[in-house]
Amino acid sequence: MNKIDQTILSRLQANAALSVGDLADIAGISKSACWRRIQKLEREGIIQGRVTLLNAAALDLSLTVIISIRTNQHNEQWARKFKAVVQDIPGILEVYRMGGELDYLIKAVVRDMPDYDKLYQQLIQADLADVTSSFVMEEIKRTTELPL
Repeated sequence: MNKIDQTILSRLQANAALSVGDLADIAGISKSACWRRIQKLEREGIIQGRVTLLNAAALDLSLTVIISIRTNQHNEQWARKFKAVVQDIPGILEVYRMGGELDYLIKAVVRDMPDYDKLYQQLIQADLADVTSSFVMEEIKRTTELPL
């Protein structure tokens, strides 16, 4: 990957709605060369997709929850069940299997505490040993842009 690819990726991360023409102008290359580079970056899996980021609070999803999970079951059958449960819960945005004291860390958004309780009731269908939830009071930094 060279400087032109990095420029294209950096600008697409900030605004995926930029036209190929605008990207080409920014990168200092032709439209067709820019399009070929974008297609190559997609084929290589560097660009995984393009999305529109929404304002959760404007959609009445103003409570962000960080959920820490410990399990006493470390087997493939339980892991499959857990993955199936979290995949089916719409408010869950991110799920990470962790090393260290926690087994899993989940980020979710909900409307309010009753909505969180509904999510929690769905989540415990996975037969969890310990669930601890923390509620975000202030979002200080959030980005989807990777450092290039």
